Amino acid sequence: MGEKLNDSIESIELFGFSINTSINELGIDRNQKIVVNTINPHSYCISKRDKIFSSALHNSDILLPDGIGIVWAERVLNGNKISKLAGYDLFLFLMKRANTLHQKVFFLGASKATLDLIRAKTDIEYHNITLDSFSPPYREVFSKQDSALMCEKVNAFKPDVLFVGMTAPKQEKWVYRFKDKLNAKNICCVGAVFDFYAGTKKRSSFFWINLGLEWLPRLVREPKRLFYRNFVSTTKFILEVLSFKIFGKGIL
Repeated sequence: MGEKLNDSIESIELFGFSINTSINELGIDRNQKIVVNTINPHSYCISKRDKIFSSALHNSDILLPDGIGIVWAERVLNGNKISKLAGYDLFLFLMKRANTLHQKVFFLGASKATLDLIRAKTDIEYHNITLDSFSPPYREVFSKQDSALMCEKVNAFKPDVLFVGMTAPKQEKWVYRFKDKLNAKNICCVGAVFDFYAGTKKRSSFFWINLGLEWLPRLVREPKRLFYRNFVSTTKFILEVLSFKIFGKGIL
């Protein structure tokens, strides 16, 4: 991970998105608010039909290439070799820094049971971090009261880092709507990272990650949930890249 997380932020332009290829201080010890999102082939495809999600990604302060497909697209279209930066890489990087700086971290999302597991593990691995969390109700769309309570919980704690784990595109759209009402320095949408860290879901091993096939073991474990993402969205994304390469424009 140390080779990926360089000391300076560099970015590429891909499909109209400004994508960061490395991570620096990320504002964790600064006063400005920074929103960090990730993009992969599936989220790119969703963004083509969801204008609010597209706006959320385009307005990210930092957008990371969380998908081997993004790495491949940049190589094909622009000839640049970049590294995949998963949400879990971001999570570990920020947790390590927060622990070093004795900072406050808030987890928003997942079940209370998962959040309890995160707290127990954090107490052992990152004992300098002051942690709090909140499990929002499981709804497709949050009510005004839900969102007000979520903001209230975060703002009462005033975290240096806010991790939001409510699956894409819901988490990105929620942060995009409420970021100005959140009293947090770094707001990071990290999806399945909560489950990976808590151990309720298994992340692919470094063997598969290094092969660029992190998605494969996850697909085997959850074929029903991930079939569309890995076969339909990936196929569309490949055709999109080839269309840009051949015709200079996309098909989505």
